[in-house]
Amino acid sequence: MRTLTKEMQSDLSPEMAVQLLKDGNQRFVDNLKLNRNLLQQINETCDGQYPFAVILSCIDSRTSAELIFDQGLGDIFSCRIAGNILNDDILGSMEFSCRLAGSKVIVILGHTKCGAVEGACQHVKLGNLTALLDKLRPAIDAATSEKPECDLSDAAFMKDVGRLNVHHVISEIPQRSQVLAEMLKNNEIALIGGMYDVDTGKVTFYED
Repeated sequence: MRTLTKEMQSDLSPEMAVQLLKDGNQRFVDNLKLNRNLLQQINETCDGQYPFAVILSCIDSRTSAELIFDQGLGDIFSCRIAGNILNDDILGSMEFSCRLAGSKVIVILGHTKCGAVEGACQHVKLGNLTALLDKLRPAIDAATSEKPECDLSDAAFMKDVGRLNVHHVISEIPQRSQVLAEMLKNNEIALIGGMYDVDTGKVTFYED
């Protein structure tokens, strides 16, 4: 598998970049990962990098974006934080990835059985974690609005919170970043969400 070059990255459309991720996840699920010479990729990326995607995912040990999407060194930027929440530093990282480094798609990737989502639903208070979990409150409120009588500890409810949090982050990005909003308007990049199933390894993309 060839390492991405500047020319290869430039030739990719946002739609093609999304398809690369879909194809990679299918290989991951089928246990048919591409053969890569990682030492060669180290040598080929030592003077520069041209990733085609930036992926915001959770710190959960089961959700490594490089593995889930069967990508190698230099292929993707990976932002990881509990609950795949958004903050100014992550927004700045996305702006760098897309405007300056040429990435073609931003993916907000949630996952099933997320500990951060569970903690937020259970109103966990613990040092600096408290403020992080508070960023999941809009998704909890949205889920509660959809199902007012639902038990917050119910697995199906927490799954809904994870889904709604992905959509919330997607909606926040163009509102909080003029740089990314302009790139989206000009169709220079795509912005999509997805949910990784820790039971199957499959990513379900939210493309609406």
